[in-house]
Amino acid sequence: MRKNKKTRKNVAVNRNTKERFIRASKYFGFVVLPVLMVVAAIFMASGMKSAFLVRSVVITGNEHLTDDELKTMAGLAADDNLLTVSGRRISSKMMESPWIRSVAVRKEFPDRLLINISEAEPFALLDMKGKLFIVDDRGTMLEELRNIAVPFLPVISSNPYQEKGAFQEAITLAKAIKNTGLLSGKDRIEIISHKPQEMSVNIDGIVVKVGEGEYEEKLARLADIEQEIKSRNIPVDYIDLRFANRVLVSPVNEVVR
Repeated sequence: MRKNKKTRKNVAVNRNTKERFIRASKYFGFVVLPVLMVVAAIFMASGMKSAFLVRSVVITGNEHLTDDELKTMAGLAADDNLLTVSGRRISSKMMESPWIRSVAVRKEFPDRLLINISEAEPFALLDMKGKLFIVDDRGTMLEELRNIAVPFLPVISSNPYQEKGAFQEAITLAKAIKNTGLLSGKDRIEIISHKPQEMSVNIDGIVVKVGEGEYEEKLARLADIEQEIKSRNIPVDYIDLRFANRVLVSPVNEVVR
């Protein structure tokens, strides 16, 4: 009888011990362990953040924009970390500038960020209502010209908002002028384009009526006639290239073939 009582007492003690162990395990698993994991994660994140701070930003491919301008465009901050900084976000922000054609971002651990860009090139100057803008070969306005030294560029007098078709024709003509080498040896070339069929070019004070289309052929005829005008010392008011296979020179009122 005593043995049975002792056995039942031992069983009860063991059951209580087991229940206390289960309660303690649950408390550790659901309360203590998550807290320890959060603390460890914070500690590791803090250590990793300081370990991978962006200490060097290397920018390549830029000729017209400075490194500081590009860093501002990229939205980089002093405490940026390579683990968290987004190359896609940097590219997206930089591509908002009309100067930027493409952006490639690469992380070089532990602390370097590499950014390679492709810039638009100044192609012409747009004279719009007395204000000058630098434009690229697509006709995109890059920025307003504000006492910035630029190489010799043709000037386009037009309004891309109200005369979009005429402006694009002027860009095409400017490309033909560049391709034929007409820019060399000239002090000023101004393309006046308000209507494509009436487009003309002022070359060092001589008005050349070009019209629309076949620009390289027309400019080739102009190059041929220039030599004859100089050799004959003809006083020229304007030259008309709008007629196929011939050039009209005024005021002599004759066709020079």
